[in-house]
Amino acid sequence: MAGEELPVAFDFATWTRLIPESEIRRLLRVKVRYYFAGGKPGVLPTGVFPRLLVELGLEEMDLLLRGEQRQIIEHFNYGPSEGLPELRELLARKMLRARDGLEIDPEEGWRDVIITTGSQQALYAILDSLIDPGDVIITQRPAYLGFVNVAAKFQAKIVTVPADADGVVPEYVEAAIRLAERELGSKPKLIYLVPDSDNPTGTTMPESRRKEFFDLAASIGTFILEDAAYREIQFRGEPHRPIKYYDKNNEYVIYQRSTSKEVAVFRVGYSYMPPKLKEQVVKAKGYMDLCTPTLMQKLALMYYEKYFDEHILRVREGYRERCEAMEESIDESFPPGHRTTPTGGFFIWWSADERDFDSDWFLNEVALKNDVSYVPGSAFYPPFGYSYEPETNSLEPLRPRKHGMRLGYSYLTPEEIRQGITRLGRLLASHLSG
Repeated sequence: MAGEELPVAFDFATWTRLIPESEIRRLLRVKVRYYFAGGKPGVLPTGVFPRLLVELGLEEMDLLLRGEQRQIIEHFNYGPSEGLPELRELLARKMLRARDGLEIDPEEGWRDVIITTGSQQALYAILDSLIDPGDVIITQRPAYLGFVNVAAKFQAKIVTVPADADGVVPEYVEAAIRLAERELGSKPKLIYLVPDSDNPTGTTMPESRRKEFFDLAASIGTFILEDAAYREIQFRGEPHRPIKYYDKNNEYVIYQRSTSKEVAVFRVGYSYMPPKLKEQVVKAKGYMDLCTPTLMQKLALMYYEKYFDEHILRVREGYRERCEAMEESIDESFPPGHRTTPTGGFFIWWSADERDFDSDWFLNEVALKNDVSYVPGSAFYPPFGYSYEPETNSLEPLRPRKHGMRLGYSYLTPEEIRQGITRLGRLLASHLSG
């Protein structure tokens, strides 16, 4: 009948009931004065961006005056799913070969570099290409929530392994692999690692561990996904070679980087990976967005060509100052607990000595009401999976720890960080002493 609603029988996909909304996405909607939640870049070369836009505009005007409208159309059009060849070649030459020391063939190696719409898309496309329900993935705990929630969405069996001050422990990963083969029925398809200033804890892996992990992956024939988002934001000590450095034949390590931390949030990620996997990842990306916007790739190309070398030094120094401001303020105002000491990156992890402290409850009932945000520790555990427990050498059902929190120093100024962390410290001290 006209005007009568028809009944609709449907249900959402199963994953929508199992995977929570990203805590970081939720907190981005909450407006607070002291934002320590997401890794929003706050040290940006703002003086360069207007110049870039002017230069791009002048280039377009020059094409217009020369009657080359077709070239202008191409700049505002669809492009290759794997990215602009000239950007891929530049990143292969300048960032991966010159700065990272990777042995990429000078003539053809750039073809194994692909552009994605942010490194998050690369994570999704890689897992989409590799993981079937029930496949085993190993990662540290706590782990980057943008990875573990995607892995859970693909119904992987996620085995989490504890880390120490130097990152995830190779011996624990080896033991977890043996138990996964025995109890879960298969070796891992993927080991996910963030060697440089890990998100969320800020720890950096020494070179000896990097070589151990490569040897381990090569010996069992599995992939390592090396997330190098913070590789250029290292402001203490000498940088270590990436795990990918040891993968001379480009067989085992998927190496992923991003412009978001080292330039700005262009939503341009770049990855270097084994050719057979690259083909599948490009196929998966094509189904997601067809291509990364050509104009943003052109802006990234111009920045890396002309401005990167000078401005990365200033960017790095800016984050060092912010990190030091947060460290000093935590030490002065927080109750008994433990914090990490990053060599770079955007984050410090703090855990209360009082193990029954619930940082989820405290965030929503105390911190947000006092104009402060952070990401509670439980957000960095997959919604289901396993924990490798070294004390008993066993796999146990995963139980998130709630007494920790990730504090981001990237967005606010040093003075704002001191004010906000001092306020948070007083609130924590009052709650935990009571």
